[in-house]
Amino acid sequence: MTVKDIISILDADLISGEDLDREIHTACGSDMMSDVLAFVKDQSVLLTGLVNPQVVRTADMMDMVCIVFVRGKEPGEDIIELAQERNIVLIKTGYRMFTACGLLYENGLRGGCQKK
Repeated sequence: MTVKDIISILDADLISGEDLDREIHTACGSDMMSDVLAFVKDQSVLLTGLVNPQVVRTADMMDMVCIVFVRGKEPGEDIIELAQERNIVLIKTGYRMFTACGLLYENGLRGGCQKK
Protein backbone atom coordinates (compact mmCIF):
# COMPACT_ATOMS: atom_id res chain seq x y z
CA MET A 1 0.00 0.00 0.00
CA THR A 2 1.16 3.57 -0.65
CA VAL A 3 0.29 6.92 0.89
CA LYS A 4 -1.74 7.57 -2.26
CA ASP A 5 -3.74 4.40 -1.54
CA ILE A 6 -4.41 5.53 2.02
CA ILE A 7 -5.71 8.87 0.74
CA SER A 8 -8.07 7.02 -1.57
CA ILE A 9 -9.26 4.46 1.00
CA LEU A 10 -9.94 7.10 3.64
CA ASP A 11 -11.38 9.64 1.20
CA ALA A 12 -8.75 11.91 2.71
CA ASP A 13 -7.29 15.27 1.79
CA LEU A 14 -3.57 15.87 1.40
CA ILE A 15 -2.42 18.64 3.74
CA SER A 16 1.27 18.53 2.97
CA GLY A 17 3.94 16.25 1.58
CA GLU A 18 5.18 15.11 -1.77
CA ASP A 19 6.26 11.48 -1.62
CA LEU A 20 2.86 9.82 -2.07
CA ASP A 21 4.32 6.67 -3.62
CA ARG A 22 6.13 5.62 -0.42
CA GLU A 23 5.33 2.08 0.60
CA ILE A 24 3.28 1.65 3.74
CA HIS A 25 3.25 -1.73 5.49
CA THR A 26 1.97 -1.01 8.99
CA ALA A 27 0.00 1.57 10.97
CA CYS A 28 -1.14 2.47 14.46
CA GLY A 29 -3.91 4.61 15.86
CA SER A 30 -3.49 6.50 19.12
CA ASP A 31 -4.08 9.84 20.79
CA MET A 32 -1.52 9.06 23.48
CA MET A 33 1.95 9.79 22.19
CA SER A 34 3.47 8.13 25.25
CA ASP A 35 1.85 4.85 24.13
CA VAL A 36 3.19 5.34 20.61
CA LEU A 37 6.69 5.80 22.01
CA ALA A 38 6.40 2.89 24.43
CA PHE A 39 4.61 0.24 22.39
CA VAL A 40 4.81 1.01 18.68
CA LYS A 41 7.61 -0.52 16.64
CA ASP A 42 8.19 -0.35 12.90
CA GLN A 43 4.97 1.49 12.06
CA SER A 44 4.75 3.64 8.95
CA VAL A 45 1.55 5.60 9.57
CA LEU A 46 0.11 7.24 12.68
CA LEU A 47 -3.63 7.86 12.88
CA THR A 48 -4.53 10.40 15.56
CA GLY A 49 -7.04 12.99 16.64
CA LEU A 50 -4.37 15.12 18.31
CA VAL A 51 -3.28 18.25 16.53
CA ASN A 52 -0.09 19.51 18.15
CA PRO A 53 3.63 19.60 17.32
CA GLN A 54 4.32 16.64 19.63
CA VAL A 55 2.52 14.38 17.16
CA VAL A 56 5.03 15.26 14.43
CA ARG A 57 7.97 14.94 16.81
CA THR A 58 6.76 11.51 17.92
CA ALA A 59 6.22 10.34 14.34
CA ASP A 60 9.71 11.57 13.46
CA MET A 61 11.30 9.71 16.38
CA MET A 62 9.54 6.53 15.29
CA ASP A 63 10.56 6.97 11.61
CA MET A 64 6.95 7.22 10.44
CA VAL A 65 6.30 8.54 6.96
CA CYS A 66 2.70 9.73 7.29
CA ILE A 67 0.28 11.15 9.85
CA VAL A 68 -3.47 10.84 9.32
CA PHE A 69 -5.56 13.31 11.29
CA VAL A 70 -8.98 11.78 11.93
CA ARG A 71 -12.34 13.46 12.55
CA GLY A 72 -11.48 16.21 10.06
CA LYS A 73 -8.90 17.76 12.39
CA GLU A 74 -6.85 20.58 10.85
CA PRO A 75 -3.21 21.10 11.91
CA GLY A 76 -1.88 24.63 12.23
CA GLU A 77 0.90 26.11 10.12
CA ASP A 78 3.50 25.33 12.80
CA ILE A 79 2.65 21.64 12.61
CA ILE A 80 2.63 21.65 8.81
CA GLU A 81 6.05 23.35 8.68
CA LEU A 82 7.49 20.90 11.21
CA ALA A 83 6.23 17.93 9.16
CA GLN A 84 7.66 19.42 5.96
CA GLU A 85 11.07 19.82 7.62
CA ARG A 86 10.96 16.14 8.60
CA ASN A 87 9.55 14.89 5.27
CA ILE A 88 6.39 13.50 6.89
CA VAL A 89 3.21 13.47 4.82
CA LEU A 90 0.12 14.93 6.50
CA ILE A 91 -3.40 13.98 5.50
CA LYS A 92 -6.83 14.37 7.07
CA THR A 93 -10.00 12.32 6.92
CA GLY A 94 -13.49 12.91 8.20
CA TYR A 95 -13.68 9.36 9.53
CA ARG A 96 -13.37 8.65 13.23
CA MET A 97 -10.27 6.75 14.28
CA PHE A 98 -12.01 3.38 14.74
CA THR A 99 -13.53 3.52 11.26
CA ALA A 100 -10.32 4.78 9.60
CA CYS A 101 -8.25 2.01 11.21
CA GLY A 102 -10.88 -0.55 10.21
CA LEU A 103 -10.91 0.59 6.59
CA LEU A 104 -7.13 0.38 6.36
CA TYR A 105 -7.11 -3.05 8.02
CA GLU A 106 -9.84 -4.25 5.69
CA ASN A 107 -7.67 -3.20 2.76
CA GLY A 108 -4.63 -5.13 3.96
CA LEU A 109 -2.73 -2.71 6.23
CA ARG A 110 -1.72 -4.32 9.50
CA GLY A 111 -0.58 -3.08 12.88
CA GLY A 112 2.57 -5.12 13.07
CA CYS A 113 1.96 -5.89 16.75
CA GLN A 114 2.37 -9.37 18.11
CA LYS A 115 -0.19 -10.79 20.49
CA LYS A 116 1.18 -11.61 23.94
